[in-house]
Parts: sequence; structure tokens; C-alpha cells
Amino acid sequence: MGYVESVSFSLDGKMLASGSVDGLVRLWDVETGKLLKSFTANTGEVKSVNFSPNDKMLASGNSDGSVRFWSAETGNLLKTLAGHTGAVLSVSFSPDGKMLVSGSVDGTILLWDTSLVK
Repeated sequence: MGYVESVSFSLDGKMLASGSVDGLVRLWDVETGKLLKSFTANTGEVKSVNFSPNDKMLASGNSDGSVRFWSAETGNLLKTLAGHTGAVLSVSFSPDGKMLVSGSVDGTILLWDTSLVK
């Protein structure tokens, strides 16, 4: 396990997501500390993770410039979006979950419509 780059609590506070330099997104049970599941990003380092407001989806910002959306329930990759030319250091959902914003070392901030993720 590589060092952790980012962590995010689920809205209900029951899970914690972590993203690390080994390219994995991990979901943890907050109460027990047990690893629930891990997802392989296959993009190099996972720089940022964030839960959607309904806790059903996770977004990851990755060192290859991609933003990936994951099912928090199954761990399946839902969608990969490209647009940045540098590592994505920050991802955050809007309060209603309809948008995601990502920030990159390339100096750009991009808004993504989460209705594109199915």
C-alpha cells in the first residue's frame, strides 16, 4: 500500500474513501476500521477522492489527468472523463450532486455534468 493522497467521509459518516499512490481507491468501515473494498484505477496515483451527496458514487482525480466515477456499492467503474492535461488534485460534488468540479496542476478547473455518468 502506497501513501495516502486523499480521504473523504461518506455523508452518513459510515464509510471513508482513500486514494493512494498505488493507484487504488479503498473504502473503509469507519466503525471497525475494516477494508470493505478496493478499486483499481489503473491510472497511476489517485490524487483525490470524494463521495457524491447520496453516497452512491465516488469520484477520483488521477495523476493521468482523468476523473473517474465509481459505484460505491459495487466498486464498478462507471465512467472515465478526460479533459485535464495534468494530474487532478481535487474533485468535489455540488450539494445536489448534479455537478462535479475538478482542479488540476495544469491550472484548469473543469465542471462536469454528472448526468453523463450512468
